[in-house]
Amino acid sequence: MEATQRYVAEFLGTLLLVFFGVGSAVAVRDEGGIVVVALAFGFILLALVYMFGPISGCHVNPAVTLGALLARQISLSGAIAYWIAQFVGAAVGALLLWILVKAGGVTDQTGVLGSNGYDENINLGGTILLEIVLTFLFVLVVLVVTSRVEQTAVAGVAIGMALAVCHLVAVGLDGTSVNPARSFGPALFEGGSALSQLWVFIVAPLVGAVLAALTARFVLGPNRSAARRT
Repeated sequence: MEATQRYVAEFLGTLLLVFFGVGSAVAVRDEGGIVVVALAFGFILLALVYMFGPISGCHVNPAVTLGALLARQISLSGAIAYWIAQFVGAAVGALLLWILVKAGGVTDQTGVLGSNGYDENINLGGTILLEIVLTFLFVLVVLVVTSRVEQTAVAGVAIGMALAVCHLVAVGLDGTSVNPARSFGPALFEGGSALSQLWVFIVAPLVGAVLAALTARFVLGPNRSAARRT
Protein backbone atom coordinates (compact mmCIF):
# COMPACT_ATOMS: atom_id res chain seq x y z
CA MET A 1 0.00 0.00 0.00
CA GLU A 2 2.81 2.43 0.90
CA ALA A 3 4.53 1.81 -2.44
CA THR A 4 1.28 2.39 -4.29
CA GLN A 5 0.79 5.70 -2.47
CA ARG A 6 4.25 6.82 -3.58
CA TYR A 7 3.58 6.00 -7.21
CA VAL A 8 0.16 7.68 -7.15
CA ALA A 9 1.78 10.76 -5.59
CA GLU A 10 4.33 10.90 -8.41
CA PHE A 11 1.60 10.44 -11.02
CA LEU A 12 -0.63 13.17 -9.56
CA GLY A 13 2.27 15.49 -8.83
CA THR A 14 3.62 15.35 -12.38
CA LEU A 15 0.11 15.70 -13.82
CA LEU A 16 -0.49 18.85 -11.77
CA LEU A 17 2.95 20.28 -12.55
CA VAL A 18 2.32 19.95 -16.27
CA PHE A 19 -1.26 21.15 -16.15
CA PHE A 20 -0.57 24.29 -14.10
CA GLY A 21 2.97 25.03 -15.25
CA VAL A 22 2.60 24.37 -18.96
CA GLY A 23 -0.99 25.62 -18.73
CA SER A 24 0.29 29.03 -17.66
CA ALA A 25 2.38 29.21 -20.84
CA VAL A 26 -0.58 28.17 -22.95
CA ALA A 27 -2.87 30.79 -21.39
CA VAL A 28 -0.62 33.80 -20.71
CA ARG A 29 -1.34 36.85 -22.87
CA ASP A 30 0.73 39.78 -21.61
CA GLU A 31 4.30 40.91 -22.14
CA GLY A 32 5.29 39.70 -18.68
CA GLY A 33 4.61 36.15 -19.76
CA ILE A 34 8.07 34.84 -18.88
CA VAL A 35 7.70 35.97 -15.27
CA VAL A 36 4.17 34.56 -15.06
CA VAL A 37 5.27 31.16 -16.35
CA ALA A 38 8.34 31.08 -14.10
CA LEU A 39 6.27 31.89 -11.03
CA ALA A 40 3.59 29.38 -12.00
CA PHE A 41 6.13 26.57 -12.24
CA GLY A 42 7.86 27.65 -9.04
CA PHE A 43 4.68 28.03 -6.99
CA ILE A 44 3.04 24.81 -8.12
CA LEU A 45 6.21 22.85 -7.37
CA LEU A 46 6.52 24.54 -3.97
CA ALA A 47 2.95 23.44 -3.14
CA LEU A 48 3.57 19.92 -4.46
CA VAL A 49 6.73 19.49 -2.38
CA TYR A 50 4.85 20.19 0.84
CA MET A 51 1.86 18.08 -0.25
CA PHE A 52 3.59 15.03 -1.69
CA GLY A 53 7.12 15.34 -0.28
CA PRO A 54 6.36 13.30 2.86
CA ILE A 55 4.81 10.56 0.69
CA SER A 56 7.14 10.11 -2.28
CA GLY A 57 9.79 12.78 -1.96
CA CYS A 58 7.93 14.66 -4.71
CA HIS A 59 10.39 14.04 -7.51
CA VAL A 60 7.78 14.65 -10.27
CA ASN A 61 10.76 14.72 -12.64
CA PRO A 62 12.72 11.78 -14.13
CA ALA A 63 15.96 13.79 -13.85
CA VAL A 64 15.44 14.23 -10.10
CA THR A 65 14.70 10.53 -9.78
CA LEU A 66 17.91 9.68 -11.66
CA GLY A 67 19.84 11.98 -9.32
CA ALA A 68 18.24 10.32 -6.31
CA LEU A 69 19.07 6.88 -7.72
CA LEU A 70 22.74 7.77 -8.17
CA ALA A 71 22.74 9.32 -4.67
CA ARG A 72 21.34 6.03 -3.35
CA GLN A 73 18.17 7.65 -2.09
CA ILE A 74 15.98 5.30 -4.12
CA SER A 75 16.27 1.74 -5.39
CA LEU A 76 16.42 0.88 -9.09
CA SER A 77 12.99 -0.76 -9.00
CA GLY A 78 11.58 2.26 -7.20
CA ALA A 79 13.14 4.61 -9.75
CA ILE A 80 11.66 2.67 -12.68
CA ALA A 81 8.21 2.79 -11.08
CA TYR A 82 8.62 6.54 -10.48
CA TRP A 83 9.61 7.10 -14.11
CA ILE A 84 6.54 5.26 -15.36
CA ALA A 85 4.27 7.23 -13.02
CA GLN A 86 5.88 10.53 -14.03
CA PHE A 87 5.63 10.02 -17.78
CA VAL A 88 2.04 8.80 -17.55
CA GLY A 89 1.13 11.72 -15.27
CA ALA A 90 2.72 14.20 -17.69
CA ALA A 91 0.80 12.67 -20.60
CA VAL A 92 -2.52 12.96 -18.76
CA GLY A 93 -1.75 16.55 -17.74
CA ALA A 94 -0.96 17.44 -21.35
CA LEU A 95 -4.10 15.62 -22.52
CA LEU A 96 -6.22 17.85 -20.28
CA LEU A 97 -4.55 20.94 -21.76
CA TRP A 98 -5.06 19.59 -25.28
CA ILE A 99 -8.78 19.12 -24.54
CA LEU A 100 -9.03 22.70 -23.25
CA VAL A 101 -7.45 23.99 -26.46
CA LYS A 102 -9.31 21.74 -28.90
CA ALA A 103 -12.72 21.62 -27.25
CA GLY A 104 -12.71 24.15 -24.43
CA GLY A 105 -12.37 27.34 -26.41
CA VAL A 106 -8.92 28.15 -24.99
CA THR A 107 -6.49 29.89 -27.34
CA ASP A 108 -3.02 28.40 -27.16
CA GLN A 109 -0.76 31.43 -26.84
CA THR A 110 2.35 29.35 -27.54
CA GLY A 111 0.89 27.74 -30.66
CA VAL A 112 2.61 24.46 -29.73
CA LEU A 113 0.79 23.41 -26.54
CA GLY A 114 3.66 24.77 -24.46
CA SER A 115 6.09 22.19 -25.80
CA ASN A 116 9.84 22.66 -25.69
CA GLY A 117 11.91 23.29 -28.80
CA TYR A 118 14.86 25.12 -30.31
CA ASP A 119 14.54 27.53 -33.21
CA GLU A 120 15.83 30.99 -34.13
CA ASN A 121 16.37 31.91 -30.47
CA ILE A 122 18.81 29.08 -29.74
CA ASN A 123 20.38 26.27 -31.73
CA LEU A 124 20.76 22.57 -30.95
CA GLY A 125 24.16 22.91 -29.27
CA GLY A 126 23.02 25.85 -27.20
CA THR A 127 19.90 23.99 -26.11
CA ILE A 128 21.89 20.96 -24.98
CA LEU A 129 24.30 23.12 -22.98
CA LEU A 130 21.50 25.21 -21.50
CA GLU A 131 19.44 22.22 -20.37
CA ILE A 132 22.46 20.46 -18.87
CA VAL A 133 23.44 23.51 -16.82
CA LEU A 134 19.91 24.36 -15.69
CA THR A 135 19.11 20.77 -14.74
CA PHE A 136 22.44 20.49 -12.94
CA LEU A 137 21.49 23.45 -10.76
CA PHE A 138 17.95 22.28 -10.14
CA VAL A 139 18.77 18.65 -9.28
CA LEU A 140 21.73 19.71 -7.12
CA VAL A 141 19.45 21.99 -5.10
CA VAL A 142 16.93 19.16 -4.67
CA LEU A 143 19.55 16.61 -3.58
CA VAL A 144 21.29 18.95 -1.15
CA VAL A 145 18.29 20.51 0.61
CA THR A 146 16.42 17.21 0.96
CA SER A 147 19.49 15.55 2.48
CA ARG A 148 19.80 18.10 5.28
CA VAL A 149 17.34 17.53 8.09
CA GLU A 150 17.77 21.08 9.35
CA GLN A 151 16.49 22.41 5.99
CA THR A 152 13.36 20.26 5.78
CA ALA A 153 11.02 23.13 6.63
CA VAL A 154 12.31 25.34 3.81
CA ALA A 155 13.06 22.65 1.23
CA GLY A 156 9.95 23.44 -0.79
CA VAL A 157 10.82 27.12 -0.99
CA ALA A 158 14.37 26.43 -2.18
CA ILE A 159 13.23 23.88 -4.76
CA GLY A 160 10.41 26.07 -6.05
CA MET A 161 12.72 29.08 -6.34
CA ALA A 162 15.31 27.02 -8.20
CA LEU A 163 12.73 25.92 -10.76
CA ALA A 164 11.44 29.48 -11.14
CA VAL A 165 14.97 30.77 -11.78
CA CYS A 166 15.52 28.12 -14.45
CA HIS A 167 12.37 29.28 -16.19
CA LEU A 168 13.28 32.95 -15.96
CA VAL A 169 16.49 32.14 -17.83
CA ALA A 170 15.20 29.76 -20.48
CA VAL A 171 11.49 30.27 -21.20
CA GLY A 172 12.33 32.69 -24.00
CA LEU A 173 14.96 30.36 -25.44
CA ASP A 174 13.69 26.78 -25.48
CA GLY A 175 10.63 26.95 -23.23
CA THR A 176 12.60 25.43 -20.33
CA SER A 177 12.51 21.70 -19.73
CA VAL A 178 14.85 20.50 -16.93
CA ASN A 179 12.26 17.72 -16.76
CA PRO A 180 11.94 15.01 -19.43
CA ALA A 181 8.37 14.18 -18.40
CA ARG A 182 7.30 17.83 -18.68
CA SER A 183 8.67 17.85 -22.24
CA PHE A 184 7.20 14.46 -23.15
CA GLY A 185 3.58 15.24 -22.32
CA PRO A 186 3.03 18.30 -24.56
CA ALA A 187 5.22 16.89 -27.37
CA LEU A 188 3.11 13.73 -27.44
CA PHE A 189 0.01 15.71 -28.38
CA GLU A 190 1.69 18.49 -30.39
CA GLY A 191 3.71 16.16 -32.62
CA GLY A 192 5.76 17.67 -35.43
CA SER A 193 9.05 19.33 -34.49
CA ALA A 194 8.18 19.12 -30.80
CA LEU A 195 8.22 15.34 -31.03
CA SER A 196 11.26 15.16 -33.30
CA GLN A 197 13.25 17.39 -30.91
CA LEU A 198 12.04 15.61 -27.78
CA TRP A 199 15.21 13.53 -27.45
CA VAL A 200 17.18 16.69 -26.60
CA PHE A 201 14.91 17.44 -23.66
CA ILE A 202 15.24 13.91 -22.38
CA VAL A 203 18.98 13.37 -22.82
CA ALA A 204 20.31 16.79 -21.75
CA PRO A 205 18.39 16.95 -18.44
CA LEU A 206 19.49 13.41 -17.58
CA VAL A 207 23.13 14.36 -18.20
CA GLY A 208 22.67 17.38 -15.93
CA ALA A 209 21.18 15.10 -13.27
CA VAL A 210 24.19 12.77 -13.41
CA LEU A 211 26.58 15.70 -12.96
CA ALA A 212 24.47 17.02 -10.08
CA ALA A 213 24.51 13.65 -8.30
CA LEU A 214 28.29 13.44 -8.61
CA THR A 215 28.69 17.00 -7.32
CA ALA A 216 26.27 16.42 -4.43
CA ARG A 217 28.62 13.78 -3.03
CA PHE A 218 31.30 16.43 -2.54
CA VAL A 219 28.88 19.09 -1.30
CA LEU A 220 27.26 16.82 1.28
CA GLY A 221 30.31 14.79 2.24
CA PRO A 222 30.55 11.05 2.91
CA ASN A 223 28.70 11.10 6.23
CA ARG A 224 25.36 12.23 4.87
CA SER A 225 22.92 9.34 4.75
CA ALA A 226 20.07 9.07 2.25
CA ALA A 227 17.02 10.99 3.36
CA ARG A 228 14.65 8.43 1.84
CA ARG A 229 15.07 4.94 0.47
CA THR A 230 12.25 3.68 -1.75
